[in-house]
Amino acid sequence: MSGPATDEEAPAEETPARARVPAWRGGFGRLWGAAVVSRFGDSLRTAALPLLAASLTDDPLLIASVTACGYLPWLLFGLLGGAVADRVDQRRAMWAVDVVRGVLMAGFALAVALGHGTIALLLVLAFLLTTFQTLFDNAATALLPAVVPRDALAGANARLMTGQQVASGFLAAPLVPALLILGASAPFAVNAATYVVGALLIASLRTDAPAGSPKSAGSTLRAEMAGGMRALWGDSALRGLSVATALTNIGMGALIATLVLHVTGWLDAGNSGFAAAITAFGVAAVAGGLVAPRLAVRIGRIRSILAAGAVQTCALVALGTVRELWVAVAAMAVFGVMSMVWNVNQATLVQERAPAEMLGRISSAFRTLAVAGAPLGALLGGLAAGAWGLNTPALLAAGTFTLAVASLGALIN
Repeated sequence: MSGPATDEEAPAEETPARARVPAWRGGFGRLWGAAVVSRFGDSLRTAALPLLAASLTDDPLLIASVTACGYLPWLLFGLLGGAVADRVDQRRAMWAVDVVRGVLMAGFALAVALGHGTIALLLVLAFLLTTFQTLFDNAATALLPAVVPRDALAGANARLMTGQQVASGFLAAPLVPALLILGASAPFAVNAATYVVGALLIASLRTDAPAGSPKSAGSTLRAEMAGGMRALWGDSALRGLSVATALTNIGMGALIATLVLHVTGWLDAGNSGFAAAITAFGVAAVAGGLVAPRLAVRIGRIRSILAAGAVQTCALVALGTVRELWVAVAAMAVFGVMSMVWNVNQATLVQERAPAEMLGRISSAFRTLAVAGAPLGALLGGLAAGAWGLNTPALLAAGTFTLAVASLGALIN
């Protein structure tokens, strides 16, 4: 592959051939293990942070700000992380980042255990963790094609994401209430340990990192970041998909930032109800990992993403209008299946259409544009929940998903 496809070089929609199953040997098994154990720890933190925030304040905007700070670094450092990922040994960058994140989480767990957990500390933690994640995620995206063959990328992405959802839905989310019995710091201490395990697994990889493209004498990080953005914008499919994902992330930011209030407040279902909702999402996403590659073979990657967005819109409407816990759990389950269909095919499309030497920069440009709406959505969700009711962020999300589906439809018409 010599370069990204442009509007004139390739159609936006192509139906892929039958996906090849990746081999566990050759480094993929260790990369999979590192991704799964890290997601397990991250899911413990993701479930516990809103509960900790809600115990510190009842202000929806402050609670939503914790989520917003978790997205903001993508806007500030996302492109930089991609450019750095194309310059360095991705494997070393990943394990080094995990070590740093493990130290940060251990310090935070200690602070919470000593009674020093505050909203300000939560905001700082969310910002720092995501800052390091901009390098880690872009390096991981660039490293995967060096570990598995190109025709196995869809299967590899599906296995990675499905394994992460098993760890999240079957293990992490149900475990949070039990860990909280041991103390408010317990989920964060376990998260710190998972970063260390992930770092050890990645450091043990012996796969060579992809060779970067030759840099001219005057090449700068700024020029390389701009080149990644231009390459993304020159590909009609990736450009349209990044816009659609940005729209959905406005809604996702609003929903995730206020979901704990939606379930514990509007539905009056308590912490157990919140755990049931996020568990349903994670468990159902496992089924989505099985469906995603097969659906793409049948109807194409972009059409698969389009169908997923349409179904998610219906689930969000149900979540925001029916005041029953079982409906919320069912809606989150449907949302989980379709989220996996979207994510697997989105990640694979980026890896298939971007040249290996620019994958870090193109993926970072995609993520930066896509994530740009999430902090805005989180703040809008907090404002909407406070002004019009705790169910309104779900309806706001349904509106942004509708716009995303409409924009994707324009790509294949």
